[in-house]
Amino acid sequence: MTLNTILRFSRAATAEEMFTGQWRSRATRLDDYKPYLDQRWQEGCANAWKLWEEIREQGYPRGYASVRAYVSRTLRGKPQPVGPRPPSARAVTRWILTHPDALPEGDRLQVKAVLANCPELTALAEHVRSFGHMVAHLQGDQLPTWIEAASSTTELPSLRSFARHRERDLDAVTAGLTLHWNSGVVEGHVTRIKMLKRQMFGRAGFELLHKRVLLA
Repeated sequence: MTLNTILRFSRAATAEEMFTGQWRSRATRLDDYKPYLDQRWQEGCANAWKLWEEIREQGYPRGYASVRAYVSRTLRGKPQPVGPRPPSARAVTRWILTHPDALPEGDRLQVKAVLANCPELTALAEHVRSFGHMVAHLQGDQLPTWIEAASSTTELPSLRSFARHRERDLDAVTAGLTLHWNSGVVEGHVTRIKMLKRQMFGRAGFELLHKRVLLA
């Protein structure tokens, strides 16, 4: 290593300043795809793996490492346009599982925009809401019709699987969606006993647990 190289390394303020020389300007197979990567970066795509997959479909023959290095060394320093972020999957799930009348105005507008751009989510929301209507109004007689409609949705395999599994114990599910009686009270007591048991873990025996269950 020459004296000039040592001095250049010692004076470098950033890692990029250390890697100067003719080799940095050497042509690579990524050069033809850099304009596309720059454009996608400006459009808001900051996922190096996704960028690599996109240019690989366009014919890029090399691996992910070179794209990751270009994103890290070059694109990270370029500003991205500031705009609203798309809603998370958790937020969309909550919107679909909540009755539309119970959603705030802002959430209603967002879920409307999301469903307008995704026919599959629109179909899913309709099936979820019709099932929720059956549960809320104890309309178990409509379950076979719902199962038939949900099973025909080829674009929603998870929903189709859920619907078909309801047929395994159709009488019990129909009764649960029809009768006013349920095991909610029993399940509540079981949950309460489990909570007391966890609170006492390693501290006392069965006698104290028995007394706490009776006095709770």
